[in-house]
Amino acid sequence: MNPRSTISFAGHPVHVMLVPFVIGFYTGAFLSDVGFAVSGDPFWARAAIWLIGAGIFMSALAATVGFLDFILEPKIRDLSAAWWHLGGNILLSAVSIVDWFLRYEEGEVAGSHNYIWLSLVAVLLLIFNGWKGWEMVYSHHVGVSD
Repeated sequence: MNPRSTISFAGHPVHVMLVPFVIGFYTGAFLSDVGFAVSGDPFWARAAIWLIGAGIFMSALAATVGFLDFILEPKIRDLSAAWWHLGGNILLSAVSIVDWFLRYEEGEVAGSHNYIWLSLVAVLLLIFNGWKGWEMVYSHHVGVSD
């Protein structure tokens, strides 16, 4: 039997339902930073800090559900990809929280200008974490009903 997702709705893993929001918010924040860098319009800097905040909120929800799956299903904990996925997501959360606080302290415009590199790091971590999540689902069939 495949490793199962312990938190599901109508047979669908909840973690997988929440992750696209996280991806969208953090990717949108980076693109907003790029938009600010190109146009100088403070709207984009304001959008970036709000998107990072929304990403942090949705990350907390997705991480809670994903961590419960990790803790409650021993077959998931046996996968090295799960450990890499967990570690990468903890790092992503830390980077994003630091990014948000730095922007909050410096102001949206200065923050977007000074910390665009942190939003790029977040997107790179999303790619790595997505790769490990994909490996868990497609190679190890985590949460897949046969």
